[in-house]
Amino acid sequence: MAERSTAAVDVADNSGDEPLAAKADEATTDGTAEAQDTTGTKPQDTDGEHIGSEATLPTPDLHSGHKLARRYRLEECVTRLDGFSSWRAVDEKLRRAVGVHLLPADHPRARSVLAAARSSALLGDPRFVQVLDAVEEDDLVYVVHEWLPDATELTSLLAAGPMDAHDAYQLVSQVSQAMAAAHREGLAHLRLTPGAVLRSSTGQYRIRGLAVNAALRGITSDGPQRADTEAIGALLYAALTQRWPYETDAYGLSGLPKGVGLIAPDQVRAGVHRGLSELAMRALANDGATASRQEQPCTTPDELAKAVAAMPRIRPPEPTFTAPPEYQRTTYQRGTYGRPPAGPGATPQPVIAVPPAPLQSRTGKVLKWAVSALLIAALGLGSWQLAETLLHGKDSGTEDTTQTTPENGDNRSRPAAKPLRIADATEFMPSGTGISEKDVPKAIDGNPDSAWVTKRYLGYANFGNLAPRRDGSGIVVDLGSVQDVAGIKAKMYRSGQKAEVLAADPSASAPSSLSDFPQRLTELGTVGSDLKKTLSKPVRTRYVLIHITELPSDGTGGYRGGISEITVLS
Repeated sequence: MAERSTAAVDVADNSGDEPLAAKADEATTDGTAEAQDTTGTKPQDTDGEHIGSEATLPTPDLHSGHKLARRYRLEECVTRLDGFSSWRAVDEKLRRAVGVHLLPADHPRARSVLAAARSSALLGDPRFVQVLDAVEEDDLVYVVHEWLPDATELTSLLAAGPMDAHDAYQLVSQVSQAMAAAHREGLAHLRLTPGAVLRSSTGQYRIRGLAVNAALRGITSDGPQRADTEAIGALLYAALTQRWPYETDAYGLSGLPKGVGLIAPDQVRAGVHRGLSELAMRALANDGATASRQEQPCTTPDELAKAVAAMPRIRPPEPTFTAPPEYQRTTYQRGTYGRPPAGPGATPQPVIAVPPAPLQSRTGKVLKWAVSALLIAALGLGSWQLAETLLHGKDSGTEDTTQTTPENGDNRSRPAAKPLRIADATEFMPSGTGISEKDVPKAIDGNPDSAWVTKRYLGYANFGNLAPRRDGSGIVVDLGSVQDVAGIKAKMYRSGQKAEVLAADPSASAPSSLSDFPQRLTELGTVGSDLKKTLSKPVRTRYVLIHITELPSDGTGGYRGGISEITVLS
């Protein structure tokens, strides 16, 4: 996983003397930045600074392939600035991508970075990119964090144009609620820029660098809640107008005209939602006059979140459908097939389609008689067979429901499948940690209205992407003894689960891992409300596993699945 979908890492100025949103400089959307040199303004280090930026402190001399704690292998250095460097790395133990911030242990900000990282890790809020490790080792301090490959940085989203009202509403609502929760735990961001906000493929916003980005750069604030609130207001302003709400250009966005001051978003761009425009002004100009309605300014993320919640909900735009093109009749249907186009000035004449002539030749007559004779013969043969069947049934007094061929006994029709008795059922938990063990009997009680249901996992369909759940879960049914299994029927708790059916070897005893189930009864794939399979050849086994690897979305950002009823057929 990655902090964002691009390779660049958030880098910002180190002074912290002015509001962060006002001091930010220009950044390009592809992860590199160009320092802007204007009169009276020194070049700023901005989000996504490329390797080779001017640094005031020496950075650790490491290279690609270096391993930290014999676990984190450095892959690519994406930032080297002011005594610290940031890398894309691989966690070889869990086989996933991670991000790493590195700085010397004697760096003046090393202690504050460690403290910030550990405080952020304790929050455990899925709306923030999680800190996975914070370590001092071998004269180095490093912070390991998530890497989100499917997320898109807000800088890239704004480069494509302003957001519609619904998307901007979702942005300010989710970010303000997340920051309000962080401040309740005593944590501030202080570097809440477009490069610090990511949108996942499911539309959820996640914030990266909580407390850590500011600590890396030595940024502090006497009013952290107000600083973060103003930063959220700047993000909303940019989302509505595709302009940065200050005179300097930043993050690939043009600033406001010099000398005009802060003007409302609906005066910058036509069609801006009035309520969101006023909300942005209440967050930005929170030291006095606000929007035209003169409502109280928002000075904390919690106040801003409450103001968003008090607004009428903004619904997504209706989808637009393009009318299909008018049906064009072919030349054959118009009766002009094979005819030359009319010359200039010629009056088109109506053409009457003439049906083909019937078969009047000698060959045609012979063909008609042959077809008629075949039809008569087929009709007579069918009548004779029907009469013989009826007479045979009358003589025997019984109806033969199965047909057999004496010459080949293997062609006998297979008797109807019948359910096997299930002696016991257990939850499949290769990690040793259960999900809903007490509800497993509900999957074999014969009542489809009761079910074994998983917990609700946030963010990821594969059981929350948790390491103990990398092999999924499911239910193992015990038939009591080795049986011939000819089929399986399972009623799923919810459609859209990714599942498969596996069987253990006949000699297996108490199987607990995927390797204990080598016999595949169904292929792994997305199933509906019912999972059914009839095998062409019975399988000998005692244990059958309904294995679930991914869960369907519940429509609110969570994922949950389960099994209502299992039937094993012989």
